[in-house]
Amino acid sequence: MEMERSSRIFIAGHKGMVGSAIAGALRAAGYENILEIDHDHLDLCQQQHVKELLLAEPIDMVIIAAAKVGGIFANQKFPADFIYENLAIQSNLIHGAHEAKIDKLLFIGSSCIYPKICHQPIKETALLTGPLEPTSEPFAIAKIAGIKMCQAYNKQYGTDFRCVMPCSLYGPNDHFHPEYCHVIPALLNRFHFARNNGDKTVQIWGSGKARREYLHVDDAASACVQILSTPKKVFDEITADSKQIINIGSGQDIPIAKLASLIAKIVGFTGDILFDQDKPDGTLQKLSDTTGLKSLGWQSTIELRQGLADTYAWYKKNLAQLRQ
Repeated sequence: MEMERSSRIFIAGHKGMVGSAIAGALRAAGYENILEIDHDHLDLCQQQHVKELLLAEPIDMVIIAAAKVGGIFANQKFPADFIYENLAIQSNLIHGAHEAKIDKLLFIGSSCIYPKICHQPIKETALLTGPLEPTSEPFAIAKIAGIKMCQAYNKQYGTDFRCVMPCSLYGPNDHFHPEYCHVIPALLNRFHFARNNGDKTVQIWGSGKARREYLHVDDAASACVQILSTPKKVFDEITADSKQIINIGSGQDIPIAKLASLIAKIVGFTGDILFDQDKPDGTLQKLSDTTGLKSLGWQSTIELRQGLADTYAWYKKNLAQLRQ
C-alpha cells in the first residue's frame, strides 16, 4: 500500500477495541490524518449513509474494524444479528470504497473463518476446506463473505483490498457484557465479582481443555500497521497462495483451564474453578500459522500474563462506565 504519512485514513469502528488500538498505532507511527465518525452520525448498516460519506470525504484508505462481535452464548442467541449486521457493514464499506474510487482497504476478519477441524497451526489456505464450528457459524460466514468480496474486487477492479485474520484478541475497550462477551473479558468479570462477593466457586463453560491463541490488541494493531505499510508487490508475493489473506497471532496457545487459573491469580480469586461440561467448548484448538506475518519482520511483544494484568487494571479503572 505504501502509505504516505499524509494519507487520509477512515477507520470504521474507531471506538471499539481493535479500531481504537489501530488509531493509536497509526498516530504513533506518524499518521495524523485519521477520520473517525461516531455511530450517532453514521450508521454503517445503511448503504446510502456510507456511500454519501465515502463520496464526500477525501479518503485514501478504509479500515474496516467495525463488527458485531461476541462469545459463544451471544452467537447462539443472536445468529441473525451476527450474520446480517456484519454482512451489511462490510458490504457497504467495501462496495462504497470502490464507488468512491478508494483502492486501498484493510478488512479485519477472525480466525473463526477456518474449519472446525484442520491441521494446526492453521494456514491461510485452510479457508473453505471443511465445515465451520457451529457455535460461531453465522459470524464466520459473514467474515468469509467479506474476504471473498475483497478478493473479487481485487480481481475485477485491481484494488488493493487486504484481509487480516487475527486470533482471539483482548485488551482495553473490549466488550465486558457479563453474558455476551468473549472468554477473557468474561473471566475477568466473573473472577472480579466472585472475589468481591466472597464466592467460593466460579463456574466456566466447557471442559477447560479447548486451547486458544490470544494476542493483545496493541500487538494486533502494530501488525496491521506493518501490513498496511508493506508495498503491494511484497504483500502480493507473501499472500500469493491465500489471495491477500494474512494471519495475525502470537504463535502460542493455552488451554482455557490454564487461562482461567492465570486470570484468577491476577484478579486475586482464591476459590475453586468448576467446569460445566454440558456447555460447548467450541473448536478444540485454533492456532494460527503466522509465517507470512513474521516474514515482514513483525513479532508480538506483549507477554500474556502482563497483557492480562494491564487489561485488568484498565477494567477496574473503567468499571463504573462498563456497568452502565
